[in-house]
Amino acid sequence: MTTQELISQIKKKKSFLCIGLDVDLNKIPKHLLKEEDPIFAFNKAIIDATHHLCVAYKPNTAFYEAYGIKGWQALEKTINYLNDNHPEIYTIADAKRGDIGNTSTMYAKAFFEDLGFDSVTVAPYMGKDSVEPFLAFKDKHTILLALTSNQGAFDFQTKTIDGVELYKQVLETSKSWENSQNLMYVVGATKAEFLGDIRKIIPDSFLLVPGVGAQGGNLQDVCKYGMNDSVGLLINSSRGIIYASQDENFAEAAAQKAEELQKQMSVEL
Repeated sequence: MTTQELISQIKKKKSFLCIGLDVDLNKIPKHLLKEEDPIFAFNKAIIDATHHLCVAYKPNTAFYEAYGIKGWQALEKTINYLNDNHPEIYTIADAKRGDIGNTSTMYAKAFFEDLGFDSVTVAPYMGKDSVEPFLAFKDKHTILLALTSNQGAFDFQTKTIDGVELYKQVLETSKSWENSQNLMYVVGATKAEFLGDIRKIIPDSFLLVPGVGAQGGNLQDVCKYGMNDSVGLLINSSRGIIYASQDENFAEAAAQKAEELQKQMSVEL
């Protein structure tokens, strides 16, 4: 999916909501555990109930890898279901990859070619040659970790080198990489006060913003400081939506939570 197609979906649905599909078998409704593939059964129900309210889904691959081959098969079935039934939905593999060049190429092939995701999250710590292999894929996006929502972000990301915070140097340097127009960036909602400075460096890029809801981020603050002329935001909510209920009406409860966020977003557009 191209950036322009994503923008069109945002305008059409009056939503820039991304739903995180972070499936923990200890948290899903118990009746689903009787299914042949409980993870996929859960995801399918969530997707069927919420796809009209969001523009993106973001499975965190750790929640699938933890269950071995069955988990990976559930991830494959989930992305295939989305691509076959809802091709208008933007898909994000939250895998946080990044390695030497030939290894990054293989990671990129796994998510872009084999699984067919639109984008993948990548850690920038190893620099240019670990990220450019992802950027080489046409009409695919690489979502770079810039300023994350966890407390440990302050261990490195906000440290100053020659008077400039490290995350700002990452942002500035990344603009010089080949095909940098295909970059998006992760900025945690709990770091909303930093968005003004971030927008001075990357005014036109899309930001994937986790941390709204369960982690304490505020949607209005993120929009105030982070929105640009093309919206430029994908606001992710995971636990606050998908675990709204553990009863048999879990999908309807998830849709209700998603709709609450979507309505807030429509006011901001």
